[in-house]
Formats: sequence, structure tokens, C-alpha cells
Amino acid sequence: MKEATSSGGGGGGGAGVNDPRQPSTARQYTPPKLSPQDLPIDYAGFLAVVFGVLGVMLRYKVCSWIAIIFCAQSLVNMKNFENDLKQLSMAFM
Repeated sequence: MKEATSSGGGGGGGAGVNDPRQPSTARQYTPPKLSPQDLPIDYAGFLAVVFGVLGVMLRYKVCSWIAIIFCAQSLVNMKNFENDLKQLSMAFM
């Protein structure tokens, strides 16, 4: 009877004796592996392209500056496995 009341988690005596957790079955958290195709869309990169095209086609300097800001934000938020020389050079062009 004492065992049933203390295993509920509120008992004060003998935490090692009636501990309901099992450390032998605990597994360390590993994040799921995601392929580059499963990543969410980079909205900052998309907006950089849209504002860049508007800035070039309509010759709006404000759109061009906004495109540069969004491009920089997209480059800062890149993941490590996305960093390759070709992609970085094309982003700056």
C-alpha cells in the first residue's frame, strides 16, 4: 500500500527505491536528419529576388536597397551544409 502511494510522484521517502523512471531505457535526443529538399522556404532570399527584379525593372532605388538587405539576411541565416562557394558567389552577383 505504501508503494502505490509513493510511486505517484509526491512521496517524500526513498527516491532511489521507488523511482518510476528507468535510466536504462532512456535514450539521448538526436535531431531528425533532414535533406536539403525538405527544408522550409527561405523567404528572405525569395523577397531579395523579388525586390531586386523590381529595383532593376522599375529603377526604384528603395527596392534595390531592400533587396540588398534581404540578401544579406538570407546569407546570414544559411545553414552550414548550404555553404558552398558557387552558391555564395551567385548570391552576391
